[in-house]
Amino acid sequence: MPQFRQIEAFVAIVQSGSFVKAADRLALSKAVVSRLVGELEAELGTRLLHRTTRSLSLTGSGAAYYERCRQILEDFAEANAEASAAAARPAGRLRVNAPLSFGNLHWAPLWGEFLKLHPEMELDITLTDRVVDLVDEGFDVGVRIGRVQSETLVVRRLAGDDMLLCASPGYLRRAPPLTRVADIAQHAVLAYSWSSFGDTWTFRTPDGASQSVATHPRLRANSGDTCRAAALADQGLILQPAFIVGHDVRDGRLVRLLPDHDCGRLDIQAIYPSRRHLSGKVRALVDFLAAAFQTPGWK
Repeated sequence: MPQFRQIEAFVAIVQSGSFVKAADRLALSKAVVSRLVGELEAELGTRLLHRTTRSLSLTGSGAAYYERCRQILEDFAEANAEASAAAARPAGRLRVNAPLSFGNLHWAPLWGEFLKLHPEMELDITLTDRVVDLVDEGFDVGVRIGRVQSETLVVRRLAGDDMLLCASPGYLRRAPPLTRVADIAQHAVLAYSWSSFGDTWTFRTPDGASQSVATHPRLRANSGDTCRAAALADQGLILQPAFIVGHDVRDGRLVRLLPDHDCGRLDIQAIYPSRRHLSGKVRALVDFLAAAFQTPGWK
């Protein structure tokens, strides 16, 4: 691949700032590096570099060509890294972040199986409902529930989940009737502090109309488990994902309200900082979670 060697030499010269440094970087002689770039310019029919005894700079054509060549070399290095990662057994420490309730309920039972599959890996797991910065705080991979807006993160959807409006039978026996969205305003509400829905809850009716109601929480907590516990103690309504309250509805401890209304839907997603040079251990975990949540246990 003669032209590939020419491109390597050209990029090395630009990045190192001199023919001598580029030669050292490529383990070639200065004469060979100079010849490779001269051949490249001859083949392209244009000058890429301005050369003087004191300075070296890109021509207009050279600047544009350099950016394309740099990307080609980076893509080539990435392809090699991915192939090596695929061939190697995942090993080493992996720092993982996930929401508290979801992590305890639905991740914790999976870790033993994952470690059995990958005996050379170590897990460092942090559960918090605070939105962490993966890069700044040193996490390799995280899980987000809801919308992720970032140009620097790779997002892979693991599962979807429905929001459920619920209350206990004990609360409903003494509370006002609830047959339409507007009735929620007359009820005690147990609100999750980090909810993207805020204090105004919006529902889609069976005919497709959107209806909203302003709530006035009696209890506000940064834990969905705390809201669930208060609901089970007959203290009010909750709007929580099925992965938290689905088993309570199934077993009759909570009653699903307005079941023909769409109360909202959440995406459960794995996120990691970049596709480039994706490590084998991150790939192993994300693939494992994607397989595990093909049929979520809370459904």
